[in-house]
Parts: sequence; structure tokens; C-alpha cells
Amino acid sequence: QICLSLVKLLFYLAHSPLGSIVLLDFQPRQFVMVDGNLKVTDMDDASTEELSCKEDNDCTLDFPTKSFSLKCSVVGKCEGINEKKNLFNAYRYFFTYLLPHSAPPALQPLLSDILNATGDLQYGINETLKAFEKVLHLYKSGLYLQKRPLLLKDYIALKGFRTVEGEDYKCWPSYSHLGCLLSVHSAEEAAAICNSQAQCQSFIITQQRTWTGRPLASFQSSWTDLIPDTNAVVYIKRSASSGERL
Repeated sequence: QICLSLVKLLFYLAHSPLGSIVLLDFQPRQFVMVDGNLKVTDMDDASTEELSCKEDNDCTLDFPTKSFSLKCSVVGKCEGINEKKNLFNAYRYFFTYLLPHSAPPALQPLLSDILNATGDLQYGINETLKAFEKVLHLYKSGLYLQKRPLLLKDYIALKGFRTVEGEDYKCWPSYSHLGCLLSVHSAEEAAAICNSQAQCQSFIITQQRTWTGRPLASFQSSWTDLIPDTNAVVYIKRSASSGERL
């Protein structure tokens, strides 16, 4: 969410009515989240000036660990230097820390491609936004779950009940520090996650939603503490319920 919002912001800056705007003091502390969108808190160090040049050798974009050679345009300006400076700063201050851990395993190769392409400035802001929107579409639609074995059949659905909330085993990246609360596309994906965790014996799909509209599922190490809830369904591993009476 943070990276996508940042890319949308940089897309606007690259195509603003004033021209391509560069943030000269590009630091995480210069941004704040407002209603799920990233905003710039200080525009004092923003500029529309692009580096003047006479030849390509005048257009070197230097960072502490990398340098990039850009083209000198026919009007004597380094092509896209403001856009590329913003994008590489987004890569080194945000993407490298957030992207490797922010998606299901099936989508991580696509995020790795974005990370590598922006780190080498192979992508401009247009291509970067398009790549992010593709990942978001796959994430929201659940298309990344195709060609996976169906595991929900290994669970008993007990309608009208939910498990008692409380501290349970932890998992990464949980939305709750008290237990294992993860975003899922469906009960089928939740079953696959539960199967992959040795401690998990049951799960429920909660009424909570993430910023993409996906529900949160609570994974638990037992299912014996049940309370009535007409709107809930508890999914219990058949192997966990064998020998027990539901």
C-alpha cells in the first residue's frame, strides 16, 4: 500500500502541470500517510529545474552506491533526470525495505522484478505504475491462486460458531500481535495457509477487511473454545476433529 501510493505520487510529480518535479530532500521523514495515501509534508525542496547539458557525458545521475548515464536532449536538458532521481530514491528508501515482505509467495517474483528494474532504472515511472497495478489486480482478484490444490475439503465448516478470541501462536506478517491474523482472498486460501503452519488446527474468516477489500482470517492452534455467533463459520481440520464430537 505504501509503495503503490508512493508510485502514484511520483507519477503525478512526473506529469504535473508545472513540468517534472524532483524532490531534492527525498527522505522517509518527508512523507506521511493520510487516509491510506502517501502525502509529501514539505515541498520547500521541490524543483522543476532539469539539469542543462551539451552532451550525454554531462548527464550523470550520482547516488552513494550507483551512477547512471542519461541522454542529453535536443533542447539541452538531461532527459527524465527528475523522474529518475525520484524513482531511484523510492527504490532505495522504500522498495528495498517493504517489497520483499509484502505479498503472497506467488506474487513475490513480480515484486522482485519491480525491485530489480527500478534499482537499475530500467523502468520509468509509467512502467513502474503499470507493474504495480498488475500485481494489485492479481492480488485483489485472487488470480494468483490458480492451479493450486483444493484443500478446503480437508476441513469441517461449523456454522454459527466462532472461537474465543485470545492470545495464540504468532505468525508473520500478522495484523495482530496477539496471534496469527492474515489477509486472504478466500476460505480456500486460508485452508492452504493453515495447512502450511504446524500449529494451526482451525481458522475463521473475520468481518475485518484490508485496504484492498480482502478479509482477515484468524488462525488458531485449537478449536475447543467455541461461542455462538450467527454470522461466523469455524473451519476445523478433519485430522484435528477426529475422535472428537462436534
